[in-house]
Amino acid sequence: VQLQASGGGLVQAGGSLRLSCAASGRTFANSAVGWFRQAPGKEREFVAVVSGSGGQRHYADSVKGRFTISRDNAKNIAYLQMNSLKPEDTALYYCAAHRSYIQVAGGSAAYWGQGTQVTVSS
Repeated sequence: VQLQASGGGLVQAGGSLRLSCAASGRTFANSAVGWFRQAPGKEREFVAVVSGSGGQRHYADSVKGRFTISRDNAKNIAYLQMNSLKPEDTALYYCAAHRSYIQVAGGSAAYWGQGTQVTVSS
């Protein structure tokens, strides 16, 4: 599976962005997909994960109620809708995929995209 993340940009605090993670390969529908982020000088952190069917989702406490992860298996794309953005959401956002939901959530997915920058100004 190859992943390509896009949709990042510069937005004011309180604004919204939608990130996309386009995947190649026929195993996408069987793979959990997660989003992670890394701010300068900080460790990479988990943001959200969705199961292959889309029926199971988990979020980091810091984004609950503001971010929504979803997927369209017919298009081989996963999304991260980000609302009510805060300056502390500024980071490079990565998508990741793996057959194991737990491995994606734990940050040890087999496949990673290249990252898309999100910058939130105050």
